Amino acid sequence: MPSISYYEAVNDALERLEDLGYERGVGVDLANHGPMGAEAVAVLGHGDEVAGWIGRYRRALDHHEPPAARFALDPADESSWRQALGDFGRAGDWERLFARELATAAWRDVLARWWPRLLPGLFAGLTHGLIRTAHAVRGLSVAGEKPTRLQLDELARGLAYWAARYRALPGTPALRGPRAVPEAVAALPRVPLEGPRGPAVALGRIETLDRLPGYAESLEWLAPHPASRLLSDMTLQFADAYLGHPEVFPVPLVHGLTAPAAARLVLPHLPQELYEPTLARLWQVQSAFLLAFTTDRRDEESSAWRAEADDLPPLDELGARAVEHGDEHVIKFTEGCLREYTLRPDPRYPAAAYAAQRRIPRLDAGGGAAGVSAGTAD
Repeated sequence: MPSISYYEAVNDALERLEDLGYERGVGVDLANHGPMGAEAVAVLGHGDEVAGWIGRYRRALDHHEPPAARFALDPADESSWRQALGDFGRAGDWERLFARELATAAWRDVLARWWPRLLPGLFAGLTHGLIRTAHAVRGLSVAGEKPTRLQLDELARGLAYWAARYRALPGTPALRGPRAVPEAVAALPRVPLEGPRGPAVALGRIETLDRLPGYAESLEWLAPHPASRLLSDMTLQFADAYLGHPEVFPVPLVHGLTAPAAARLVLPHLPQELYEPTLARLWQVQSAFLLAFTTDRRDEESSAWRAEADDLPPLDELGARAVEHGDEHVIKFTEGCLREYTLRPDPRYPAAAYAAQRRIPRLDAGGGAAGVSAGTAD
């Protein structure tokens, strides 16, 4: 058992990371994973190792300066804030807006007010706006009636990053179709690539999603099943997709699982009428990931992954191995897989976590830079 509690570890981490900007890397714009990774380390039961992990993380890449506020945004005037969505130059303005709102209203009320406004831009920073917000929400839910200033500031920054990197994918998804998630994934027509491959090429496909076969139709394929079932179907299908595509650059596809796993942390704090649009947007993002980063079904929905997981360690070791590995994607992905496994004990969850631990470089070997540039792929 750690000698410090989750609450203590998270607040110590937020203090140690408070000076960092939203992104990192020389000449690139990779998302700041420090608060998310540190919170996941604490959730995995390794609160004593959070401070040491932060030291490793900070040494891996230089972070950009925190953004300065320039012009005030008025949350009551849609013409004021809407034009600033997706404008990263306004990140400081967004942070100030959310900090001001959280100082005068309950955090759940602020979250419920802004969630439907930000939801169409869920792809922001390859879903890191949502994911950072969710890690902050989990910390606040544990804090109960005594959230710290650091925790409220972290929620403000999660929401601000989402707003500043807001990115709407083409089309409006809805849960009005006949298919379950596995059937919808199987029906997506993957398009082979001619010429070079790699993360940058895959990200280029995002720009042409509405011209890819099957994308527009897929937005209404899912049936409106209960939120918990759909979230489990989504995370399991992406554990399977991760296992089935060892040929794909190993970082981006992890977000197909960590995004719905993050949404699961937030939905209990939102009005129920926001569940269905959230699930629809998550499916839109997942279909975009599959169409952009995969060119065939490869070994999806097969038993090929079992050979890769022959030496899968016991479940209670996976979290410790992720923390020792150190890469922030590995830590968050492992935590998400283990959490989803407790709800639906399918062996593909731990197998996917173990695969990520082997495919993604360790933090001290450059894993902290394992994401790719363009501000959306880390």
